[in-house]
Amino acid sequence: MAVIALCSASGSPGVTTTALGMALLWPRPVLLVEADATGGSGILAGYFRGIKSYDQGLVELALSADDVADLLPRIAHPIGSSTAAFIPGPRAHTQAPALTGLWGPLMTALQDLETTGQDVIVDCGRLGLVGWPEPVLAESDLSLILCRTHLPAIAATRSWAEAIQRGHPAWANPGVMLVGEGQPYSAKEVNSVLGLPVHAVVADDPQSAAVLHRGVRIPDRFDRSPLLRSLQAAISAIHAAINVRRNGLGAEVLSDVQ
Repeated sequence: MAVIALCSASGSPGVTTTALGMALLWPRPVLLVEADATGGSGILAGYFRGIKSYDQGLVELALSADDVADLLPRIAHPIGSSTAAFIPGPRAHTQAPALTGLWGPLMTALQDLETTGQDVIVDCGRLGLVGWPEPVLAESDLSLILCRTHLPAIAATRSWAEAIQRGHPAWANPGVMLVGEGQPYSAKEVNSVLGLPVHAVVADDPQSAAVLHRGVRIPDRFDRSPLLRSLQAAISAIHAAINVRRNGLGAEVLSDVQ
């Protein structure tokens, strides 16, 4: 495995919640990078409920004269007792333009982490904002647009899907992750409209999502909740998709999520 990027075209499909949930369930050490140009760490303010203060993040990484690869371990914050760590993004949207020159060197450093047995999940936030991490999406092993299955979300995602298929922006490995399949459209129907492979489906489970999004008390049977079960299935699907691509079997053998 290597670098997986998550993003959205519009609305609030839950990119940060999904990225954090995947990181906490990831089967080996993983680094979660908050690269959302919107600013304000959703993890510090949400999952940690503002108790954990901002120390260092992408802005300090961009301003430092030291090598990016050397700084990553020092800037990464552990997430509880899990094998996941995270790097906070900019504290405000006005800082995002300062990160433009960071994305290339950062991507090189993130790709190199695979040799140490560590994977990377990047929360790229909303597409097209000033300072957005386009080089990360262009070079990731899998770049997934999160999309709900109602018409406004599909229409917004379709605009980006068509641009990607035309080669601008140039993403090497684009795909889709659906949130709330069947509300009202299925993965097969969304795939036929977007023309991008649907690699995974995440359950629309607000009660469980609130644990990750707002740090609320963990409810009973949380480990068996629809959200966590769907995230575990998504992780397996992402592993399979990347293995298929790396083994040179071709995208045509990837079955869409039913």
